[in-house]
Amino acid sequence: MDIPRRNNVTVTGNPTGPVVVLVHGFGCDQNMWRLTVPALADTHRLVLFDYVGSGRSDPSAFSEERYSSLDGYAQDVVEVCEALDLRDAVFVGHSVSAMIGVLAARTAPERIGALVMVAPSPRYLDDEGYRGGFSAEDIDELLASLDANYLGWSAAMAPVIMGNPERPELGEELTNSFCATDPDMAHVFARTTFLSDSRDDLKAVTVPTLILECTQDVIAPREVGAFVHAAIPGSRLVTLDATGHCPHLSAPEATNEAITGFLADLR
Repeated sequence: MDIPRRNNVTVTGNPTGPVVVLVHGFGCDQNMWRLTVPALADTHRLVLFDYVGSGRSDPSAFSEERYSSLDGYAQDVVEVCEALDLRDAVFVGHSVSAMIGVLAARTAPERIGALVMVAPSPRYLDDEGYRGGFSAEDIDELLASLDANYLGWSAAMAPVIMGNPERPELGEELTNSFCATDPDMAHVFARTTFLSDSRDDLKAVTVPTLILECTQDVIAPREVGAFVHAAIPGSRLVTLDATGHCPHLSAPEATNEAITGFLADLR
């Protein structure tokens, strides 16, 4: 299979620089990184792609069985890295992709040498002694609403996820991104995302790790950032002066500054 075509892979930036892989979250695509790419392109070789079922990926490659687990998305990451023969890449993952990066790094440690987790959450569902941000009833209602009317769900939820109500254009962009995703494939990705529990996987992370959280985030509250930071020895936690779940769009300067500072320390 032609992996670059399957995942709509884009390679840009400095061809001789260290490699950074920028990976989108649920309902998004690689275009969500357009405000980050210019900040890194002079010094780093950048790899972007769309998960199967998202963006301009090849929909014929979609398999409900494969993508009903985060491991299926992690396999996309590994196969893209293998196709480009990437080694010691810095994986920058937004939202659920932060955990997908953890799984990919465990599967192919020679391919991924550091992690940047943007608004990560290892579990969205509250548990005893753990606040993920959602009750079981919340998750059931969210998934039922998504299954019943995906476009309506997208229009209602995207602005809430984005935050920043004083900048409605941001919510509109996320709404459009959600609505551009095939509903059947989005249902699978959403269920996989919101029912996942990757807390135990954090213990196996041994690579340098940067965790970026926002001051207010309805999807990944501050308690989640603290949990991830405590679970990964030696990790760095930065609280951005930003609100919402997509700081790379709502506060690109602060996000880029944190990422470039981390990358500089890796040299």
